[in-house]
Amino acid sequence: MNNRFLNCRGKLVSLEKPLIMGVLNVTYDSFYDGGRYADESAWLRQTEKMLAEGADIVDVGCVSTRPGSVAIDEELEIQTMSAVIKSLTRSFPGIIISADTYRSEVAREAVHSGAAIINDISGGTMDEKMFETVARLQAPYILMHIQGTPATMQLKPKYTDITKETIKFFSERTAKLRLMGVNDIIIDPGFGFGKTISHNFELLRNLDYFKFIPHPLLVGVSRKSMIWKTLQTSPAEALNGTTVLNTIALLKSANILRVHDVKEAKECMELVELFRKIQ
Repeated sequence: MNNRFLNCRGKLVSLEKPLIMGVLNVTYDSFYDGGRYADESAWLRQTEKMLAEGADIVDVGCVSTRPGSVAIDEELEIQTMSAVIKSLTRSFPGIIISADTYRSEVAREAVHSGAAIINDISGGTMDEKMFETVARLQAPYILMHIQGTPATMQLKPKYTDITKETIKFFSERTAKLRLMGVNDIIIDPGFGFGKTISHNFELLRNLDYFKFIPHPLLVGVSRKSMIWKTLQTSPAEALNGTTVLNTIALLKSANILRVHDVKEAKECMELVELFRKIQ
């Protein structure tokens, strides 16, 4: 990995140790926490809690991207995203915010409102202007792999070799971004986005191969169906499984964990770090 720091609005954030990205969904239909943080008092309380528990980044999402979801109006997403980001930056000076969006106009307004990072679940495949927008903004960019769109991605996803195809996707897309002058790129294999449970576990098993891509690696498995469907439970009962998979991801050199439960992820990181030091 060449990128040891992320330039977040002029603040250099070190990646020498893994970072925690706390999820803040202000939607009504997210798969786990839909409706919980859709008003200002609720999103401020949750953000305060996540920061106190050790979140390095807060990832704001205003559109659900769960399987089968339908996008909201772009103007509404812009208004909601801008309002939340401005509220957070007023209440928590110095906070590092990631804007979870696949729309270039939303990304532009989010950065202008105070976001430092763009988190694009489509890897630039759902808005042809996203790459040029990120290049112009010079914001760190999370490039996620997806097959299809949220509305279609779980309709029989197919791969010949999912690890090779995902790595090829990253190699091609990161090369294009670098040519456009984007230096701070983070890759995300996209667990649960156009992948079966078997695909997800195959990617997790082969996560070591992603170390050969010279960019930080983000892993987001928090409370996803690869856990609760395998264990025949529910998203609400998937915290223990999330911690197990986060531990595997850290041992396989994940640089950022995207999680709903910051305290547990922080404890996981501290234990893995101690385990590595003693070896």
